[in-house]
Amino acid sequence: MERRTFVAMLTGGFVAAPLAAEAQQPKHVLRLGFLSAASAAHDQPRLAGLQRGLYELGYVEGTNIFIEPRYTAGQFVRLPVSAA
Repeated sequence: MERRTFVAMLTGGFVAAPLAAEAQQPKHVLRLGFLSAASAAHDQPRLAGLQRGLYELGYVEGTNIFIEPRYTAGQFVRLPVSAA
């Protein structure tokens, strides 16, 4: 192999490496809403159970899933606003 061919291949490899890294797609983080008409303190066991079940399925909050809890504390008229 000639020296020029070797240097050209070596240089081309270093140039292509950053492009390959940029082409990787970022991980998609799922967003899950947890809407409840009860208070946060009342529904804490339910939310913990949901998190535990999702963990058993391979979902880790903050890594590949984000759970957004919203509570209305018995005020049913706030449900549509909380859902939006």
